[in-house]
Amino acid sequence: MPRPELSVVVPAYLEAATIVRTATLLRDWLEAGGRTWELLVVDNASPDGTAAALGPLAAADPRIRVLRNDANHGKGFSVRRGMLAARGTLRLHCDADCAPSLVSLPRLLALIEAGADVVVGSRLAAGAEVGRRQPVRRRIVGRGFVTLCRVVLAEPTRDLFCGFKLWRAEAAEAVYERTVQDDWVFDAETLAMARALGFRMAETGIAWTDRAGSRLSMVRVLVPSVRDLLRARRHVRAEARAGGPDPVALAPDA
Repeated sequence: MPRPELSVVVPAYLEAATIVRTATLLRDWLEAGGRTWELLVVDNASPDGTAAALGPLAAADPRIRVLRNDANHGKGFSVRRGMLAARGTLRLHCDADCAPSLVSLPRLLALIEAGADVVVGSRLAAGAEVGRRQPVRRRIVGRGFVTLCRVVLAEPTRDLFCGFKLWRAEAAEAVYERTVQDDWVFDAETLAMARALGFRMAETGIAWTDRAGSRLSMVRVLVPSVRDLLRARRHVRAEARAGGPDPVALAPDA
């Protein structure tokens, strides 16, 4: 099968009720876009039948692939697995609730065509159009943690954790082959790694609507995430010293 122009990687967990609709929306949008494509859904060992729900859709179209993890390894593991299994010359990390953001993909593609290797869709950058927002308490805690990540990793990207990022294949492969974080910090680690390896980065505002009833508890993940963040900094520094084409300096270890 020829290499597709665009791969879309969707990490999924406990999405049985909505994943078929999401995958159908993505398929129809990709089909109308005029590029050759593939869609990879990586099920993180959901106990609710998420992978099984996609069976008929995948059986009807070989461009749709479902990868099921043998155990729940974390969202970062799922995205890494999908990015490295993808074959497209461009690879979009698209969370399971990202369908409203597809209208913004042309902005990301334009920045790739202008020379960027990685483009981060952002709810904070100029041009962002945010519908439903996260609860105020979660926004306060989350933005505080994002600020900490940016300082520790010397990463200027404003919206580290937005689940809508477009990668050139060579950047995705170089970065995801090196990163190790399986949980929430993986987004920050991958962007810091990309910058440390010398890849060209861009950030642009996108359309975004936060999904009601998100399962992520900021309080529950905060302490382990800070620990993971410090590990990520050490790991990125080591990888940059080991062979990044244009490594940049990170904040010194404490």
